[in-house]
Amino acid sequence: MLRTLLRRRKEPLAIEDITVVDKPGMRRAVAATAIGNTMEWFDFGVYAYVAVTLGRVFFPADNPATQVVSTFATFAVAFLVRPLGGLVFGPLGDRIGRRRVLSTTMILMATGTFGVGLLPGYSSIGFAAPLLLLACRVVQGFSTGGEYAGATTYIAEFAPDQRRGFLGSWLDFGTFIGYSLGSGLVTVLTAAIGENGMVDWGWRVPFLVAGPLGLIGLYMRLRLEETPAFQQVAERAAQEAEAARAHGDTVPIEEARQSGRGRLKEIFTRHWQAVLICMGLVLMYNVTNYMVTSYLPTFMTSTLGKNATTAQVLVLGTMLFVVLAITVVGRTSDRWGRRPLFLFGSLGMVVVAVPAVLLIRAGGVLMPAIGCLILGAMLVTFAGTSAATLPALFPTRLRYGALSISYNLSVSLFGGTTPLLASWLVATTHNTLVPAYYLMVAGVIGLVSTLFLHETAGKPLRGSGPMVETEEEARTAVAESRTEAGRRARDVWIRLRHPWAGAGHRREEDEE
Repeated sequence: MLRTLLRRRKEPLAIEDITVVDKPGMRRAVAATAIGNTMEWFDFGVYAYVAVTLGRVFFPADNPATQVVSTFATFAVAFLVRPLGGLVFGPLGDRIGRRRVLSTTMILMATGTFGVGLLPGYSSIGFAAPLLLLACRVVQGFSTGGEYAGATTYIAEFAPDQRRGFLGSWLDFGTFIGYSLGSGLVTVLTAAIGENGMVDWGWRVPFLVAGPLGLIGLYMRLRLEETPAFQQVAERAAQEAEAARAHGDTVPIEEARQSGRGRLKEIFTRHWQAVLICMGLVLMYNVTNYMVTSYLPTFMTSTLGKNATTAQVLVLGTMLFVVLAITVVGRTSDRWGRRPLFLFGSLGMVVVAVPAVLLIRAGGVLMPAIGCLILGAMLVTFAGTSAATLPALFPTRLRYGALSISYNLSVSLFGGTTPLLASWLVATTHNTLVPAYYLMVAGVIGLVSTLFLHETAGKPLRGSGPMVETEEEARTAVAESRTEAGRRARDVWIRLRHPWAGAGHRREEDEE
């Protein structure tokens, strides 16, 4: 019994156990990672808004509906290689560091997007045109496999525990800024030169803009430092390896754990529950995201017959609403917790999906605008919370790899295929409420995942010590830890003298 009670004791924190965040470094981290997401989603915004135009440029003109499905199929294929990018970049980021991998993904993303703007169309080179488009999308998908998970990991490991939700929300702020810039540019071009001008040459302009954006993002990322959490893990591993060599030990078990295969085995054997929770939350977020950002413009124009400019403006307005609200949601998650917001969003999606799509189907502008804003309100609930929630599911030494694999498997299987499956189901069933049913299923899966989610707001990341903003906060944390350790020592003494006392307390500690 004594051994059990002593095992429950937690050593009080020392001042060296707490990391005081470097504020200039934190601001650089947030800006540099957000611009990578801006770059990624600039491409998605452009691709979604010019899907019909790309279908006319890169595919045979036999059937307009087939052109749209073919364009979204090319869009979806890029997501099939994302898990491969996650398998490569994720474990690599856990071994050599987050900063170098994020610089590499930035280069590849910019190259793939810029390359699309240089491609000849179907009328020039025939079936080679869609194949080259597919090749560029594969490069984009492979690089994106290491981008979002790496960016969320980087911000989470730089952010103080009490503000991780707010700072993490800036990452997805970059996401929707990028989408808004891309879709806004296409909207302005379409209004200025018309649909024929877009087919002739205008579609190239947004993709070519990705080149300068990528250079800016690369410059910012090369100025970054490695995260404090990764540095601590790397230093600890180096010390353990040196101590083992000093004693003549080879520690084959630890070497296996450090290898890529060893890390993958550990992720799926010891952290499979966290992987499933992550995939469920990512499914809910990304099905909503791609339904609104990638499929909704095409749904309103090709299926509902609305004016292209009107549809583009409605979705763009929804994205601007998300941009304005997202950091407020992130700050709220620091105060109320991540779990309540995910519960609200998932339940809300089940309830409002059908009414929102019915409003979007209505005539005029006001009712569709309200429907789009309802979906935007659900989307921002997930977007403002995910970047702080997902990295906290995994320990530091496996975080980048585990999050990359979980995130990209879910996005590839469920998120990126949303526009393709939704367009195919609508074309097959002729039921324009299919997008609502799709969103309801995603909401149910997200709700189940949230029920198994442990609250992480205000707590240190797994495998890392506390992170605070000031020296005063560090001293306060040490004092509170010593008070807590004293209380626990008192409880141990009481239980030793009265073993039947405090059974309820023991149950509470076991649950913790």
